[in-house]
Amino acid sequence: MNAYTARQAIYNRKENVVAYELLFRDSLTNVFPKIESNSATSKLLLDSHFNQGLEKITSGKPALINYPEQALLDLMPTLLPPNKAMIEILESVRPTAAVYEACRQLFHKGYRLVLDDFIYSEDWVPFFKLVRLIKFDLQQSTFSEIEIVLEKIRPFKNLKILAERVETQEQYDKAKEMGFDFFQGYYFCTPQIVEQKDINSNQSVVFAMYQETLKLDADYTKLSSFFERDTALAYKLLKFINSGLFPVRKPISSLKQALIYLGAAQVKKFVTLILTAHIAENKREELTEMSIIRARFCENIASNITPQLSDEAFILGLFSLLDVILDQPMADLVKELPVTEDIAAALIGHDNILGKTFTLSKAYEAANWESVRQISLDLNINPDLLPEYYVDAVGWAKIYEESSDSQI
Repeated sequence: MNAYTARQAIYNRKENVVAYELLFRDSLTNVFPKIESNSATSKLLLDSHFNQGLEKITSGKPALINYPEQALLDLMPTLLPPNKAMIEILESVRPTAAVYEACRQLFHKGYRLVLDDFIYSEDWVPFFKLVRLIKFDLQQSTFSEIEIVLEKIRPFKNLKILAERVETQEQYDKAKEMGFDFFQGYYFCTPQIVEQKDINSNQSVVFAMYQETLKLDADYTKLSSFFERDTALAYKLLKFINSGLFPVRKPISSLKQALIYLGAAQVKKFVTLILTAHIAENKREELTEMSIIRARFCENIASNITPQLSDEAFILGLFSLLDVILDQPMADLVKELPVTEDIAAALIGHDNILGKTFTLSKAYEAANWESVRQISLDLNINPDLLPEYYVDAVGWAKIYEESSDSQI
């Protein structure tokens, strides 16, 4: 499947691009789809950040992302590093005490807050000390109406103002004359669609995983087993860890280690994001299932020759088809994952122990028996064990598929 993100440039007074607003799309049709706003925000985060990375979509500039009220209360913005994203508070959000507290926490964590399509209300005044930018919709408010609001907010020197939906030269000139700092709209450019490959998560796995995260004492062994059996989830988990939010002090060698490293609160938040975004996704595709079988097969092989590398062999097999699934070079993908050097090297074809394990698994899959014999000899493993290991891998994946289906 493909993932789609629209971006629209934001310009300063010198007409230089300083940021991009990211907009969720479900196809190359450049309109907002009929989807609930929390789901749209969650899907946008997954598609833009956990697949390709914000930096690639925004060319390294800040990304403005819309958040509805519930996403703010859940502190969903903390899934992104504060130096990469600005939080747009949708016009439908109510200025309640709970929303203020969420914004206060986000502000003190270093996030830059934006009031979107702003209509003045005294209830918003306490927020002005937390907000960096206010956006005015030129198709929604007249310049006379905006000028009245500007008089009220000018005493707040920390506030910058942005004119959005600028569609004519006349509007642009007038907005500049009124002192607007930034500009956005069709006068400059229409939103550009960024298309990228995505990988499906097994919906039943996500539901079962979410149920586990709701427990007061979540079982990390059980949680890691869910991630182990879904390439999409495992990939996005490691992308999340490598997003810049966490100081990764050493490479990750197992998925359980990754979950413990995150901690219960962040794991629950991450799983909630996945559940919201993929509530209606299809079952995983054949390539994803093949990578799960390969993960178990590589783990079985490594358990025989180098047991201490069995966890790394599993991750190696799980990610071995990412380049095909995402249609991106494996050399680029491994740079975005906080895996060990041995895993990364094996994925791009190096001939270390893991690399040879990987090569053996592929030779067996292809029924290249001469290569199987030669590599088995090199690894000092009895090739007669491989059929048993492979049957176990296929059965292991099938049993999980059936058991996870029954949990809905």
